[in-house]
Amino acid sequence: MPTQTIKLISWNVNGYRAVMKKDFLASIRSLDADIVGLQETKLQEGQLTRTMKAIDDYEAAFSFSTVKKGYSGVAAYSRLVPRAVRHGIGIPRFDDEGRVVELEFDAFTFFNVYFPNGQISEERLHYKLDFYQAFFDYAERLRKQGKSLIITGDFNTAHNDIDLKHPGPNSKRSGFLPIERRWLDRIVGMGYVDTFRHRYPDAVKYSWWSYRFNARKNNAGWRIDYFFVSEDIIRKGWLKDAFIDNDIFGSDHCPVGIVLEL
Repeated sequence: MPTQTIKLISWNVNGYRAVMKKDFLASIRSLDADIVGLQETKLQEGQLTRTMKAIDDYEAAFSFSTVKKGYSGVAAYSRLVPRAVRHGIGIPRFDDEGRVVELEFDAFTFFNVYFPNGQISEERLHYKLDFYQAFFDYAERLRKQGKSLIITGDFNTAHNDIDLKHPGPNSKRSGFLPIERRWLDRIVGMGYVDTFRHRYPDAVKYSWWSYRFNARKNNAGWRIDYFFVSEDIIRKGWLKDAFIDNDIFGSDHCPVGIVLEL
């Protein structure tokens, strides 16, 4: 049977309107992906432009925050026609922040997720951990139905020391707290595979840099953007590559991606 090669990209754009002024469309065209997930769009529905709704030959789907303007939000663009598009996980406490868009295809289900940031307060840290629990409860229900899952986005947590420039000084900071890192351990233990680390066990590359202290220039970054896939995708041999594209600018994050061969 003929194979189908699919390229998927994830990118936290830290404000869609801001990144549109920084060669965003040229970057998207150069990435030439079949499916693109964007996080932290910071848009309300009424702020969508014609260009945002119709980039070249992509179909678009958006989830918006309804609790705060200029906050959160995700978008998914696909050249492949999904069987279904869903928003959220069925829990208003989380869905009201516009953090999840789901595209269901015949071969797999694609999730684009903006996981919460826990740095603001103890309350938000608990919200973040509760979100992890609720989202993966939802994902596991689908996996038990036989679905192959691709979960991408900004997880807002670096997993291991190799995944950030200065692990020691950040060990008491949300994003690298032991309780957050254990959640990524749990995800792996549940049978989800970190595709970049699977392909490149010893590679030191980052996907986010603070705007302060010339962090990107000095490559003092964190790897907090991931493609996790259910392990059946690995068993089937679908994963051909995983990458982090440090050469794309426009946000404090850079795009990450995978290539599948179905």
